[in-house]
Amino acid sequence: MKSARDHLETILVRLAARAGEERVFVKLYAQAARAAADASDARKRAGVTLGPLDGTIVSIKDLFDVAGETTTAGSLMLKTATPALRDATIIGRLRQAGAVIVGKTNMTEFAFTAIGDNQHYGTPGNAADASRIAGGSSSGAGVSVGEGTSEISIGSDTGGSIRIPASLNGVVGFKPTAWRVPLTGAFPLSGTLDSIGPLARTVAQCAAADAVMAGEEAAALTSISLAGLRIGIPRGILFEETEGEVATAFEQCLGEVELAGAGVADLSIDDLLGEMRAATKRGSIAAMEGAEIHADWLATGASVPVDPHVSGPLSRAAMLPTPVYIRAMRRRAALAVAMDERLASVDVLALPTTPVTAPTIVSMTDDADLRDRTEGLLLRNTQVANQFDLCAISLPMPGMVRPAGLMLVARNGRDRRLLRIAAEIESLLGS
Repeated sequence: MKSARDHLETILVRLAARAGEERVFVKLYAQAARAAADASDARKRAGVTLGPLDGTIVSIKDLFDVAGETTTAGSLMLKTATPALRDATIIGRLRQAGAVIVGKTNMTEFAFTAIGDNQHYGTPGNAADASRIAGGSSSGAGVSVGEGTSEISIGSDTGGSIRIPASLNGVVGFKPTAWRVPLTGAFPLSGTLDSIGPLARTVAQCAAADAVMAGEEAAALTSISLAGLRIGIPRGILFEETEGEVATAFEQCLGEVELAGAGVADLSIDDLLGEMRAATKRGSIAAMEGAEIHADWLATGASVPVDPHVSGPLSRAAMLPTPVYIRAMRRRAALAVAMDERLASVDVLALPTTPVTAPTIVSMTDDADLRDRTEGLLLRNTQVANQFDLCAISLPMPGMVRPAGLMLVARNGRDRRLLRIAAEIESLLGS
């Protein structure tokens, strides 16, 4: 079996070969990573392990603090910010678990927008086809895992920012229940909706990273029978405008799961989605909370260029009166309770993660209307888990020309059970 150091060197050689046009990573930690890999290899020779992440090559999104350096969060504005005094909580936990942190991955500015472009640090091309978008905001994370320059990448998810790139790049992406993983040392977008999770090749890798970041004992996922499992399909709004190839792959996945003995039945949630849409009509929670984070430069004007797709929505949200935000939050709390009751009759919801596959980068820059429509579609299904305070995972659907994901959604706090179900479905679809 390849040593951690050998694996790391293979990756560093790949990255060095494209150093002139690197868009996936914004920073590499070659020296520190080599030391961590060597330490892991030494432990292995001594018959000692720190757990399942020991020696695993991990990349982190450019919004997590690393002691002694500035956290740029995909923006020029933070380039001169005060360096972080300490590592983000999750970075400390990953290091303690023996993870080899290879570098920071690119992202959309301030983790806003779902397309995955960045006008300051370059736009990463999709792992399956570099002419297509990676999805955002954890764009570099999705590409890094998809292309094999990290085994696990840590992203953040406010409306789908882990699951969208996972879907479009053909990897697994897990968004935990929001309170599960501490946000300390992660540059915020929305304190209410932000959650930190992994992208990886397998559900087991995601589960191992999630346990470490949540401060839990890392234990292998115990198997769970699909026979008798209740799967709800939220047909309606969330299935509109789905590309033919995505719809076909989804139905084939469902057929496999049914053959394995799971009960599949439609479960309408359109009424709750409509009420949430009405509650956030004047401003999304992410935009309103983001406007508070960025209130100072929004009031005075930015000193450096900011992506208009970011500054525009934040500026508009900053103008909204306080009662609009408070009402939206109160309504959201009530709707989350209603959704929890609705989902009591099923083990998971299943739906396409994204109703579309990745469009070309050039089509997104050339056609503003198409970009807006695409962004709305990319966020539509994933944001439900954030809005209603649920946990969710995206699995690659087999047999697709361009990747897209199967999303499983579970109730608040049912994270480990969701991961167990996802691992069984992953194994079923893999066969």
